[in-house]
Order: sequence, then C-alpha cells, then structure tokens
Amino acid sequence: MAAASPLPTPAPEPAITLPGKTPLGHPIFTRIRLATPSDVPHLHKLIHQMAVFGNLTHQLSATESSLSSTLFPSTKLQPFHSFTIFILDVSLTLFTDTPYHTNPFYNPTEEVVNLDLAIEDPERETFRVGKSDVFAAGFVLFFPNYPSFLAKPGFYVEDLFVRECYRKKGFGKKLFSAVAMQAVKMGYGRVECGVLDWNANAINFFEGMSAKKLQELRICRLTGEALQAYGGTDSE
Repeated sequence: MAAASPLPTPAPEPAITLPGKTPLGHPIFTRIRLATPSDVPHLHKLIHQMAVFGNLTHQLSATESSLSSTLFPSTKLQPFHSFTIFILDVSLTLFTDTPYHTNPFYNPTEEVVNLDLAIEDPERETFRVGKSDVFAAGFVLFFPNYPSFLAKPGFYVEDLFVRECYRKKGFGKKLFSAVAMQAVKMGYGRVECGVLDWNANAINFFEGMSAKKLQELRICRLTGEALQAYGGTDSE
C-alpha cells in the first residue's frame, strides 16, 4: 500500500490588528462642567442665539449684569439646590486648565468624540474660554422642582442649547445625560423640560431617549404686566 500523501500546509492567515486607543478621523475633546461667573459673557451670547433660533428675541431682556446678579449672587447658591448651569466645552487638544477639577460640587466629565469630518467653528474666538484653546459650545440650565405625586424632588430643564456648528453630534444628549446622571446620584425622581411644539428635532431628540411627551399638559404663564397686576400689594 502506497504511503498517504501528506496534507498540504495551510497558508498562514494574516495577522489581525486590533484597533488601539489612538482616535482616528477628527477627534474632538469634550468636557461638561459647572458654570462660573466668568462664563456669563458666553452665557449671554448663547442665550441670545437660543432666542434667535426660537424666534423669541422680542421676549429677551436678559443682560450680562442681570445674569451675573441672579445666577451668581454675592450669597452663593449651592449647585443642584438652586439654578444650576452645565457648560459644554470643546477642544482639539487635551484639557489642561485644571481649576475646574477642584470644584467640590461636581467633577467635570471629559470624553473624546471621533468625528468623520472636522468642525468649522466660525465663532471660535467669540467663545474662547480665557486664553486657552477651549471653546464654549453649549449649555444646559436646570433647577430642582417637587413632583408631589412622586414625593421626590426632580430637575426641571429650562434651557438646553448647542451652537449650530456642533449640533447633530450627540453633544446635546451629553448635556441632558449629565443632568439625568446628577438626578440619579441625588435620588431624584425625574427630569423634565418643555419643548416648543414646532421644534420637531427637539421632540425627536427627547423621544429618542424614551422621554414621554405629555399631550394633556399646557403651560400657563403669568409674567410682565399681568404678573405685576395680580402680584401687587393692592391686588387683593
């Protein structure tokens, strides 16, 4: 009987290189931190842009001075127990300005986001943070409320805004998630906000996070002359 022919040696498979930690494409560094008084000029510009976006500039009366005195009064308000603002910072390099990390109330969250295309920011100088290569890209303003049916505190998000060139990159979700994470950390029962009925993108944004849209609720607002008329000392 003839000896069996040896089986052919299989060709070696090419080595598989696992992706490393070095980001590909166009990485952008993001940071969410508590706002400080030095952020007021940027906040005022962001609020103005938000009013323009919502066709609500006729309702805008906020100034840098009024924002400063109410958000950062001389008697300091403790974050998360009063008006609180998270700022979204972006940078093309690692964050090196460390003072924000010494805040006893909130440790900033940082993340690298890899984008397919680079972001062209025409307002980078307007929103530069100090003398660094960090730029303010958005903010969220929220404060505690009390849903009596839950018998637990919650957070109400008054404003969430991301500058136009940074939209549709997931940055708005990061801001909202930061509020939700803080609510969970403090044992709060819910986070809610109002959305303009024509803003389909915002509605889809919140519904994409399984947020419930309450059709049965309407906001009734007393402001301006009506507030003065019914809130005056001679209104009884």
